Amino acid sequence: MTAAPRAIEWARLAAAAAADKLATDIVAMDVSQTIGITDIFLVCSAANDRQVRAVVDAVEAKLDEIDVDPLRREGEQEGRWVLLDYGDIVVHVQHVEERDYYQLPRLWRDCPAIDLGLPEAPAASPAQSA
Repeated sequence: MTAAPRAIEWARLAAAAAADKLATDIVAMDVSQTIGITDIFLVCSAANDRQVRAVVDAVEAKLDEIDVDPLRREGEQEGRWVLLDYGDIVVHVQHVEERDYYQLPRLWRDCPAIDLGLPEAPAASPAQSA
């Protein structure tokens, strides 16, 4: 069993909304064979608490356009790691520091990656790298 087409569609919409708010390191993993309570974990990073909230708002608004509401929302008060549970997908919006510490993609690295259809991030120019 793999992630349902509906879950993949929702993950792609959520990822695009997160990217529009400049979330970084956006990845999705098909966890359907591993945990059985959801199909996809979508994980993205934000630079600060305010951006975490902006990404969460954008994801909720985008999925609301197709009449999909979260079943549960956690962590919104702190704004460091917000979890949006949509049943078929679980969206993790993490402050960069939480992302570095908990390393969710590393924990689920054995799960297949989902192609989110996002454009490639531009490479840093030599001036930005220095």
